Amino acid sequence: MSIDTTLQQIYDLPLSASIRESVNAFPLLESLHVVGLAVVFGTILIVDLRLVGVASHRREASRLIRELLPYTWIAFVLAVLTGIGMFMSNALSYAANTYFLLKMVALMVAGLNMAWFHSTAYRRISEWDETLPPPRAARFAGFTSLLTWMVVIFLGRWIGFTLEMVW
Repeated sequence: MSIDTTLQQIYDLPLSASIRESVNAFPLLESLHVVGLAVVFGTILIVDLRLVGVASHRREASRLIRELLPYTWIAFVLAVLTGIGMFMSNALSYAANTYFLLKMVALMVAGLNMAWFHSTAYRRISEWDETLPPPRAARFAGFTSLLTWMVVIFLGRWIGFTLEMVW
């Protein structure tokens, strides 16, 4: 089965048609997607600023991560689910959109950066938890995360202005 066939099958689903044909479904999905992304970026921003050495208060990095991570994951799941709904409504066009594809790459980079951070600097967090600036690996992960999530946001905005609608 080809990717085009799969995308067409997604497009042809009753749920996809419902989203496309409803006056309110897509705007609701998009609004919830933006709220989810805002919370994801906001919580990540707080942690990343601590990782790069900017701290408005003396809080341990491990405590910030532990307290904010549940909110980040809940918001991320909301963003993914609403993103899937928007994608389903016009799967062929999204899959052909350069900005959408670049956003997916940026999300993968963000995930790889998080995995790299947790397998390197985070393993030794007890050694640097309360110190500023954090070690180079933590700062690198923080800067990479900040940059990558800003790219995700910018590319997401570009999708809406460049998407060719297939009806």
